[in-house]
Amino acid sequence: MSATPEQYDVIRKPIITEKTTMASEHGAVVFEVAIDSTKPEIKAAVEGLFGVKVKAVNTTITKGKVKRFRGQLGKRKDVKKAYVTLEEGNTIDVTTGL
Repeated sequence: MSATPEQYDVIRKPIITEKTTMASEHGAVVFEVAIDSTKPEIKAAVEGLFGVKVKAVNTTITKGKVKRFRGQLGKRKDVKKAYVTLEEGNTIDVTTGL
């Protein structure tokens, strides 16, 4: 399978934190995805880019915080995360990059 440019637009970057490392022990990988992407699009993009079988996709949207920068009020962008659960025997090593 070859990756299409649209798949790179859906999957932005992997998220590597303490919580996602614990999730990876149970066969899940966490990605930052486009805010308007759907679960079927995310599933197709992960399967196309990494050549693995996806069992389930769960998503969360984290609202951006209001922060001050040099006295001015600003707002961070909203972030959508996708928790992708893989079928048994499939793995993705996110530390190497795409």
